[in-house]
Amino acid sequence: MDTADVWLRYLRRIGAARPASPDADALRTLHLSHLRTVPFENLSIHLGEEIVLAEQPLLDKIVGARRGGFCYELNGAFAALLAALGYDVQLLSARVFGPDGPGIPYDHLALRVRTPTGPWLADVGFGKHSHYPLRLDSRADQPDPGGVFRVVETPEGDLDILRDGAPQYRLEQRPRALADFEVGCWWNRTSPASHFTRSLVCSLLTDTGRVTLSGRTLVITADDGTRDERELREAEVLPAYRTHFGITLDREPELDEHPG
Repeated sequence: MDTADVWLRYLRRIGAARPASPDADALRTLHLSHLRTVPFENLSIHLGEEIVLAEQPLLDKIVGARRGGFCYELNGAFAALLAALGYDVQLLSARVFGPDGPGIPYDHLALRVRTPTGPWLADVGFGKHSHYPLRLDSRADQPDPGGVFRVVETPEGDLDILRDGAPQYRLEQRPRALADFEVGCWWNRTSPASHFTRSLVCSLLTDTGRVTLSGRTLVITADDGTRDERELREAEVLPAYRTHFGITLDREPELDEHPG
C-alpha cells in the first residue's frame, strides 16, 4: 500500500478528521472512533493467516484490507497513526489477569500517550474495555461508559488497571518496541493454553452497545445490558461478518478443536 496517503486513509477508515493538534480531546475522539469501526478479532489465527508485527503489514491489514485484529495488531497500528499525527506515544507490555493472577509477559500491548495535559492509557485492543483513554497519573475512580476504572500502583512499580473493582491487567511502565511482543504474539496464536486458540471471536463497539460473533453465535448487546442472541446457519456467517463488521471473507473461519 502506498504510504503517501496511508494516514489519511487510516483516518477515513475510522471516520475521523485529522486533529488540529495532538491533544487529549482529539485523542478521546480518535480512541472512540477506532473502537467503533475496527473490530477486535482473532480470525487470522483460524484462517491460517500470518500475523506480522511490523508497521506496514499492520496497516495493510487494518487499513488496506479493512480487517481488525487483536491487541498487538490494533494497538500497534493505532500507535503508528498517533505518532504520525504528532503524539508522543510509547508501547507498554502488560500481563492479563486470569483466575491465577497475571499471565505471561508480553501478554498484552497497550499505549502510553503523552499530551500537554498529562499522560493517558490508550487501549483499542482489549475487547470490552474503556471507551475513552484513562489518565495514567490519576489514582481516583475514572467513570467511563465501559465501567468505572482505576489505576493502582503495585509495590514493584507496575500499574494495575481495574474495571469495576476487578483487575484487568498489570502494566509495566518501561517503553517497549513492537518487536519485543513477537514471543507473546506467537504464544497467544499457537499455544493450546491461549484463549485465542480456543475461541473464535469478532467484536465491535457500536453506538447502542456491542455486537459479537463467536463462532456462529451472534450476540447484540444494548447499552442497558439486554441481549439478543441467536445461532446462525452456515449460509448466514459470511454475510454477518460483512454486515456487522465490514469484513469480507472468502471462507468461514473454523475453530481447531485440538490447537497445537
